[in-house]
Amino acid sequence: MTDDILQLYPTGASPAALTDDQLLTLYAPASRGERLVRANFVSSIDGSATASGLSGGLGGPADKRVFDLLRRLADVVLVGAGTVRSEGYGAMRLAPDAAAWRVANGHPEHPVFALVSGRLDLDPASDVFAKAPVRPLVLTVSSAPAAARASLAAVADVVDCGSSTLDIPTMLDTLTSRGLRQIHCEGGPSLLGSLLAADALDSLCLTTSPALEGGAGPRITHAGGALPLRPMRLDHLLLSGSMLLSQYSRAH
Repeated sequence: MTDDILQLYPTGASPAALTDDQLLTLYAPASRGERLVRANFVSSIDGSATASGLSGGLGGPADKRVFDLLRRLADVVLVGAGTVRSEGYGAMRLAPDAAAWRVANGHPEHPVFALVSGRLDLDPASDVFAKAPVRPLVLTVSSAPAAARASLAAVADVVDCGSSTLDIPTMLDTLTSRGLRQIHCEGGPSLLGSLLAADALDSLCLTTSPALEGGAGPRITHAGGALPLRPMRLDHLLLSGSMLLSQYSRAH
């Protein structure tokens, strides 16, 4: 499989494969001074967010390339604890060339890693914390277990964003107050569902994998019930082999 990426929409772009610089320009926020909540997910043709239980099973080289470039643009990478465990996340450490690009563009070497967990069922000795180049954030609720809170407080900033359930506006305001305005969510479906329920999602990057999963895999969102339909605007559509990579933003 190749990681070459062509632009299908908007039309008029060069027929040549896009460079990393061109992709970064395409995905760059309109203004870094304004808060942007963006999510990046992958789905099969028939709507599954996983293959054999993992989202990584649906990706490919081009998807991974965009995945990495989106991290370059982020102030903070936001991930639910369940996704951190199931997908085997390590420390939020970018490759040397990506870190150098960030510094050259006036950003810290690495984005902040923010983990969302109501129960604080995270291992403080894991690489997520032990090898973190930047002290992570753990976003939780005030009713979370005290013992787990104390353990994690030694390796991360533990911040309450609600009493018994996560309050999305409080969470986003907490990040913004720390200067983290480019908020990039990598999963999972429950966290994305919570962002949708709070009408807090500004942009969705969606990779459509050229495969049929055919099982009981989850959708990319799980909100616990039906939500009002939210129209979105297509920003761009890219092609790599038979894989489609799109970005949608709020339709104003």
